[in-house]
Amino acid sequence: MNLYYTTKHRLKVARWKIRRTSTARRWGSKYLNNSPAVLGNAMPKSGSHLISQVLQGLPQIGAFVNPGFPPVNRTEDNQILPDADILRIIQHMRSGDIAYGYIRAKEPFITTLSAPGRATIFVYRDPRDMIVSHIFYATQMHEGHGMHRYYTEQLHSMEERINAAIEGVSETGSEIKPVLDRYDAYLGWLDKKQVLSLRFEDLILNRDAAFRDLLDYLADRGFTPQTSRPEAIAILNQAIVPRKSGTFRKGKTGGWREHFTESNKGKFKECTGDLLVRLRYEKDNDW
Repeated sequence: MNLYYTTKHRLKVARWKIRRTSTARRWGSKYLNNSPAVLGNAMPKSGSHLISQVLQGLPQIGAFVNPGFPPVNRTEDNQILPDADILRIIQHMRSGDIAYGYIRAKEPFITTLSAPGRATIFVYRDPRDMIVSHIFYATQMHEGHGMHRYYTEQLHSMEERINAAIEGVSETGSEIKPVLDRYDAYLGWLDKKQVLSLRFEDLILNRDAAFRDLLDYLADRGFTPQTSRPEAIAILNQAIVPRKSGTFRKGKTGGWREHFTESNKGKFKECTGDLLVRLRYEKDNDW
């Protein structure tokens, strides 16, 4: 990192330490030391910024600290970190700290993020909506995205872009894995009872119920609530401010129906098998 980003990070570390001291004074060192270190985890374009905003409401209901760092797998200048550095950052989290990131379900992350004293919330999304969100982000919101030129210069329709995102692209400078591979890299989190898995759709459509599950999970992981349950749920609701997310477009569920053609449906079924059934988005492959 250059001097600007190095200085920026050092200032954030100083702010984190001040916030920890302030939190200990407000809620008590005992509660802070007993609160789990919380990580909001998601696949890209599947709710990472939504769960990050939700978790930012936690300091208002108990002994939690929002350090304000980048995703645990990115540098201040948004470069992807190697696994060893990601692990070091996660291990450096202290009780009550809040973070988010994009962590695949593999070792040593599974063991580390499932350990006592930690709370990991994994958010996943209907793959069809994830694909649509990814394409709009790459074509309209982030011209520096690795797939931007391929989607906008070599492909000429939404149907072509969706099929490419399903099958994967391996051209130099425009590489994206098949959607099934992308999901397989994360789905191991669903089998971990120490991890709370939440559907993006429930955080949109069944928010209060999802928040009750979240609060119950945090209590099981050591958190002692300092507010009433209704007040805590209200605070978490208020923490969601879509306009503050630089990647927010619609936050819509089921929007894939507006863009998937019959060709896209056929290609998705051919390439992903029973993925939607495994994720409980469909009962069978007849959709």
